[in-house]
Amino acid sequence: MSEANQPVVILPESECWKLLGSASLGRLVTSADGHPEIFPVNFVVQRRTLLFRTAEGTKLVSTAINHEVVFEADDHNIAEGWSVVVRGVARAVRDDDDLAEAERAQLLSWTAPVKKHYVRILPTRVTGRRFRFGPSES
Repeated sequence: MSEANQPVVILPESECWKLLGSASLGRLVTSADGHPEIFPVNFVVQRRTLLFRTAEGTKLVSTAINHEVVFEADDHNIAEGWSVVVRGVARAVRDDDDLAEAERAQLLSWTAPVKKHYVRILPTRVTGRRFRFGPSES
């Protein structure tokens, strides 16, 4: 069976980054008080890192304490879908040069309150899959 006809295809990392660059909403997975937590966040890709904004609270504290996070973004249409998972280290953006670069991304908060803190995920592993929809073969 050719790759085009396979129901699940493992994506090369370069394709994963292209897909991440086409998305704006993903899910941050971290731990808070010893329990897994998942948060929807809008994000941008910047220099093969993921950048998102957050307010004071659980996301900011948990990424500061745990550092290691998982991030997932996906999309689909009627014929196919994809999912990319990024495992990495989350760091609050504090350096003046890094803050200036983050501001240039023009990443706007989708909800109130204004999210004043930037967090950057430095990837340690990026994996992805493309799914072709259709009837299963017997």
